Amino acid sequence: MNQQQVNFLKNEAVFHLKHLAPDAKGSWGKMNGQQMVEHMAEMLKVANGRIHHAALPDKERMSKAYAWLMTDKPFRENTINPLLPEEPNPTEYNTMQQAIEAVQKELDHFFEVFESTPGLRIENPIFGNLNFEEQVQLLYKHFQHHLKQFGLINA
Repeated sequence: MNQQQVNFLKNEAVFHLKHLAPDAKGSWGKMNGQQMVEHMAEMLKVANGRIHHAALPDKERMSKAYAWLMTDKPFRENTINPLLPEEPNPTEYNTMQQAIEAVQKELDHFFEVFESTPGLRIENPIFGNLNFEEQVQLLYKHFQHHLKQFGLINA
């Protein structure tokens, strides 16, 4: 297990989000700051099992995606998620604070779920059936990607 990634998710990810304006523009992509935060809350719901998306039917593509996930390679700018619409979803929360609180709630639930059920695996529609360490790897890469996108951490 990569304890540095766990520590980042538990102690730093939300801290960085608190420095983002809701209407901030990223260096790439179409989402504004609040849309990105809400996107992260939604992806955390996939990681913690609150929502389920059917897996992509292309098992070879999933195998390649999983192999990439387990490397140190970051997400590329403008990475396309085939499950998301071309245009960003409208915001769900009235304020950025509420969106950030949703991220914190889903992160807390993520750790609770995996701590209470050792050996648990939760299906990710792109990367496959992931255990705790693999989910942490994905969440860490995903947070790094979007925090860089909005200039909240260095590239």
